[in-house]
Amino acid sequence: MDIDAVLFDMDGTLVDSDAAVERAWHVWSAEHGLDPEAVIAVAHGSPAERTIHRLLPHLDDAAVAASAARQLALQYDDLSDVTATAGARHLLATLDRLELPWAVVTSADTRLAKARLAAAGIDAPVLVTVDDVRAGKPDPEGYRHAADLLGVAPGRCLVVEDAAVGVAAGRAAGARTAGLKGVAADIPLRDLRDLTALLTS
Repeated sequence: MDIDAVLFDMDGTLVDSDAAVERAWHVWSAEHGLDPEAVIAVAHGSPAERTIHRLLPHLDDAAVAASAARQLALQYDDLSDVTATAGARHLLATLDRLELPWAVVTSADTRLAKARLAAAGIDAPVLVTVDDVRAGKPDPEGYRHAADLLGVAPGRCLVVEDAAVGVAAGRAAGARTAGLKGVAADIPLRDLRDLTALLTS
């Protein structure tokens, strides 16, 4: 683990918000007459606008933006079962003890990211959201920007993700990658406790 920083995805990686995410997409899908399971299959890890553009290519940019805003609005106050993922708090404490800087890079907007991190009891020293980049995952801009904010070369970072589009973004940024939930990456992880063990071994 010869790295100088760790860059985390948020939903499904540091924050267990899968149920809230799926509830929002279910409501949004019903409003548009789409199969929610098919929608969720392509939505995971991607910005809402990118997902909606793929699903409803006939919409113009303004309509896509409005639809994405509606999808996010469904999530802002749905925090009752949002919590930190298994091993997240211990891992972050370990990073602080090892003096390894870390950041969160998410496809959520700033309002939603701050709400979910607060619900999970996580205070990110650096947060990069979809509001901070021109292109979301799988574009590497977010991870490169986070590395720059930490003052670390992307090639010296480990990107931790639970979605293929996020791993693709990390790799395109030049970082090493770790994958949760069976997502193919340089380092497979069952959960974040595995990463703590690797960092302290």
